[in-house]
Amino acid sequence: MTKVSPMSITTAHFSSESLFANVPPNLVQSIRAFRVVDLQAEAARLGQHFLYAHCSGTNTKQQVLTRIAESFHFPKYFGKNFDALADCLTDLTHKAGAQPGFVVVLEHLPETAKFDKEAREKLLDVFRDAADFWGDKKVQFRVFYSFE
Repeated sequence: MTKVSPMSITTAHFSSESLFANVPPNLVQSIRAFRVVDLQAEAARLGQHFLYAHCSGTNTKQQVLTRIAESFHFPKYFGKNFDALADCLTDLTHKAGAQPGFVVVLEHLPETAKFDKEAREKLLDVFRDAADFWGDKKVQFRVFYSFE
């Protein structure tokens, strides 16, 4: 299990080329060859928010949404449904003022009967909609995910 903390970032030398040079500013994609610590370091270098949810051990929609809410420090009244997630990722954050950009990592999303392909796609659609929302406001919103 990979835990990420600010202390895990080393003072590696960064080239002038961004880790995101070939990554569109508003997208949802598989984490693929990216390492979480590199994504976190690049977010810090760009002055963007880094939101990380390690979903290992979750099996249901409620558990996944609870893990995301806790990891992203959503308000206590978060409704633990996809509409509430969309609101927290867009309207509530937008009302907080100007945003520098976001790098979001959803690691080890479950592939279980209680969080099936339809639920996973709905979750990713919420993040795609958030990417579009922020794109319309000229704010970068990149989401990287992996499955267990």
